[in-house]
Amino acid sequence: MAHSQRPLALLGARLVDPASFCDGPGGVLVCDGVIADVFRGSDPGPLSADVEVYDCLGHMLSPGLIDLRVKTGEPGAEPKETLKSASRAAAAGGVTSIVVQPDTDPSVDDPAMVDFILRRARDIELVNVYPAGASTRGCKGERLTEIGLMREAGAVYFTNGDQPIVNSRVFRRILTYAKAFGALVAHRPADPWLSDGTCATEGEFAARAGLPSAPAVSERIMLERDLAITELTGGRLLVDQITTADALQSLARAQAKGVSALATVSINHLSFNEIDTGDYRTFYRMDPPLRTEEDRQALIEAVADGRAPIIVSAHAPLPAEDKRLPFSESLPGAVGLETLLPAALSLHHEGRAKLIDLMRAMTLAPAELLGLPSGRLKKGAPADLIVCDIDAPVIIDADRLVSKSKNSPFDGRRLQGLVLRTLVDGRIVHQTP
Repeated sequence: MAHSQRPLALLGARLVDPASFCDGPGGVLVCDGVIADVFRGSDPGPLSADVEVYDCLGHMLSPGLIDLRVKTGEPGAEPKETLKSASRAAAAGGVTSIVVQPDTDPSVDDPAMVDFILRRARDIELVNVYPAGASTRGCKGERLTEIGLMREAGAVYFTNGDQPIVNSRVFRRILTYAKAFGALVAHRPADPWLSDGTCATEGEFAARAGLPSAPAVSERIMLERDLAITELTGGRLLVDQITTADALQSLARAQAKGVSALATVSINHLSFNEIDTGDYRTFYRMDPPLRTEEDRQALIEAVADGRAPIIVSAHAPLPAEDKRLPFSESLPGAVGLETLLPAALSLHHEGRAKLIDLMRAMTLAPAELLGLPSGRLKKGAPADLIVCDIDAPVIIDADRLVSKSKNSPFDGRRLQGLVLRTLVDGRIVHQTP
């Protein structure tokens, strides 16, 4: 990507850098697309005349967010979302890197498709776009893909998307094959025999609403299998959107035994519970479904203490015709790139998690998992940065979202956190007027 020739100094900021445990006054000097210097706690002194200065006015300056789970419609369903519209939405939300899911049409299940995604991202030249490769052909859970060749082409991890891999032998082969290349495998834990055809979590609320539901234990059953096979193969597992307190306990037991497994949690499951569905509001139809308030509180605690170290938007754009249906017939999913940061900041404003820990879950932790150089304020690191007024009130208006689809459960909600500037490789890709 092309870089701005003129150096840029972002001064007078509140630096929040999880990599150095820094949360205090300072600034950053950007030159040729990278961080040339970091000033902590003191004035940098006189700068050369060719340096452009931006006064952050005490607002948060941090690494840009890295979102590990973003769905688009490209290729195959561009009316839902294109790579360009998703990139623009990401920039508006302070997300400087996205990992796009492979369950498109056609699927990203061979090196040529991985290369297609990377070339499209280079042409768009907004945020960093990384493809996740399909772990099975067509994401059907049957025949393995060429994981080694796709990794070499640029796939950052491998997943079957929203579809669980039912066949344990196939899942074992995927982990074994991926291990040979040091590749990460992500998987959604859900027992399909319990969850197929359902749209809610089994319990009093679903029963009263008359919604087809699955017991929450469906997640733990499949997770226990996944963790056992990961232990058997010595592979690396990313649990895709853990949602229940029981599953958190299963993960902790496996980690204590040395199993290489981490979990993501979606901002939706940190922000909402099953009661938010209310009178069959389909924007709250999720997969996994929304859980109990007890589960939501357990997830918040897990983010705060590091047991669920990565927060994702689970961005899943859907047009109105897929959402404005009876609840059980509507498709699951919600857009989230533009609401990820202010929704996560709610946990800080409510005193549930420290700001630096929340930012770690959306910057440094995903960067370290994927081996990316971003996600930190450090000399030589990519100048992927955001300036955010974390106290600014924001009323979410779905109709004004940049995303092509408007299916946001945060529509009408009052949040705090306004992204003022987003920089990728030192280029300003978004700024609030």
